[in-house]
Order: sequence, then C-alpha cells, then structure tokens
Amino acid sequence: MFKFASAKEVNMEYNDKQIQIMEAAERLFADRGFAGTSVRDIAEAAGVNLAMISYYFGSKEKLMEAMFQHRGQHLKMQLQSILVNNNMAPIQKVEKLIDEYIDRIFQKQCFHKVMIREQMMDNTGPIAEQIAQLKLTNQTLFKQIIQEGQKKGDFKKGIDIPFLMMTLVGTAGQLITTQHYYRETNNLQPLSGEEFEKHIKKKLSAYLKTLFKAILSYEA
Repeated sequence: MFKFASAKEVNMEYNDKQIQIMEAAERLFADRGFAGTSVRDIAEAAGVNLAMISYYFGSKEKLMEAMFQHRGQHLKMQLQSILVNNNMAPIQKVEKLIDEYIDRIFQKQCFHKVMIREQMMDNTGPIAEQIAQLKLTNQTLFKQIIQEGQKKGDFKKGIDIPFLMMTLVGTAGQLITTQHYYRETNNLQPLSGEEFEKHIKKKLSAYLKTLFKAILSYEA
C-alpha cells in the first residue's frame, strides 16, 4: 500500500549527509517557501557549509528536485498488495487506503506542505512532472480497487475516481496545512500535541470513511 522504502533502498541513492540537507531544506521550504529560503539558510539549518550543498546538488532548484525524488520513493502508494488481498472486501481495502494515507501525511507534514504549495505555484518543470507522475500512478492503482468493487456489485457504477482521489488528498491536505485554525476554533488548545493529532486523525478517518461509503456503496 503506502509502502515506505527501506533505509537501505533510500541510501543506495542518497547518503546520510544528502538526506540531512534535504530534510533541512524541506523544513525551511514548508515554513518560508522556496523563494523565501536561501542556500545559506539551508546550509545553516543542516549544519554544513555552502560548498557541500553545491557539491551534492549544484543548485537550490536541483536540491528541490532531489528532495521530491527522495520523498516520492517513500510516499508512492503501493496499492497492489491490497488489491490482491482476497481476505479483504473492496470497502475494507478503501478504508485501509484512507487510514494508511492519513498516517503517512501526518508523518511527512513538511513535505506535504511543500507539495501543496508547489502545485499552487507552478504546473511546469521537473517538480510538476514528478507530482503528475505520482498522482497518475496512485490514481491508476486506486481505480483497480474501485473497479473490483464494481464487478462484485459492492460499488455503484459511474464513480468519478479522480474526484474521489482529490477528496481524500485535498481534505487531508487542507487539515494538515490549517490544523492550528481547527484547533483554535474547536477549543482544543488544552490537548497536548500528541493528543490533538490522535484526535484529528480519528475524526478525519471516520469522516472520510463515511463519505466514501456514501459515494461508493448502495447503503447511503
């Protein structure tokens, strides 16, 4: 499903120092934006000198591309393992997808903030191509799960799968980027960070499962 690449797999392409730099850049890009972050800022945050960033990546733009490539290895939805699981009904596969996606997006909040910003700012270039390919792969695999449910008679015909994917990604992404407002407007300030995250993950999961069930099944 949303299978994380192992550390060994990731390190075959990027060493520890490169990952350290990319993670520092990711935090800054999420907080300040790409344009608002300098290479010097990244070097200071990563605890390295400017020359090392130039040596490993060449430029801030190439560093961003490498960051997306690195995270893409982690965030790609490997839905095939769920698709072939004969012990799960189609609706259970969809619910598993929702829970796994919520877990992953909360684990990689900075990257998702950067990804959302990039989609709003530009639709051309290497980053846009990486995002488009990731979306296409995920949507194609998700479509197979929906079609399985339709063949079994569990799901309705005529489901708009791209909109269904956007509902999942968009709702979770909006909550991640505006969670401080949700916390304030719902008087959840007394909760610790861990308690608040547990609370909104549970609420988000229940909401999306109810919504998807209503859209997909005949039970609504």
